[in-house]
Amino acid sequence: MATAPASANLPLFYKDLAPLSSVEHADFHARPLDSAEFLVGQHAIPLTSDEFVSACRFFPIVFSAGDNPVPLALMGLNEGINTFVDDQGKLVNPVYVPAYIRRYPFLLARLQPNSEDLSLCFDPTSGALGKFDEGDALFVDGQPSEQVQAVLEFCKNFEEAGQRTGMFMDELKKADLLMDGEVAIQQEGNDKPYVYRGFQMVDENKLRELRGDVLRKLMQNGILGLIFAHLFSLQLMREVFAEQVKSGKMPLNTELPAA
Repeated sequence: MATAPASANLPLFYKDLAPLSSVEHADFHARPLDSAEFLVGQHAIPLTSDEFVSACRFFPIVFSAGDNPVPLALMGLNEGINTFVDDQGKLVNPVYVPAYIRRYPFLLARLQPNSEDLSLCFDPTSGALGKFDEGDALFVDGQPSEQVQAVLEFCKNFEEAGQRTGMFMDELKKADLLMDGEVAIQQEGNDKPYVYRGFQMVDENKLRELRGDVLRKLMQNGILGLIFAHLFSLQLMREVFAEQVKSGKMPLNTELPAA
């Protein structure tokens, strides 16, 4: 259900990638963005399992369709609709901001396909980095500044959380807990409900039927709590739907596209 990357197999949000260089970007500064225009029209944001407890209070958490599902925070129920930001990309209300959003415009990437080394890169089209008079310097005396070191640490932590998320998804698949999701929401004044499909969710019936040893393993490794956070968050789908109705953004298509 996440919108596909724009081009060249780049991740969601990123229009281009350039490795951060102490030579090419020696005089670059970083400045905060007044708004996140890249969020406008993005309805599903990748989420790590580390964030489930924080995110479940604000967003429905679902899993993308397909053989390799990933967790997603729904900021809208239809593609092209984000109920949490205005048309300029500013948050409408204070909410938990997923790490995937906070990481932008930086990213750890492999510069060589055959290499395991990751390099700190950034999206040069973001407007956050450049030869500005204001902002924080990226390099001091040819060395990464404290801000760059903090960004690098954040990106490393994000990659590690991504690995834990992959293991979490593997456990869900091993236990055969995922099912095709479907949510029907009745809008007042309409004869037929809006039916949303195209995502996956945990099958509560299969969860109740788990053997004791499997259930014990899920409890001991913390996965059971994450499953409950996911299930509780699904109640927020109706709140997101209500925000779409309130804003007048109700397209006919209710199929949530696969990641």
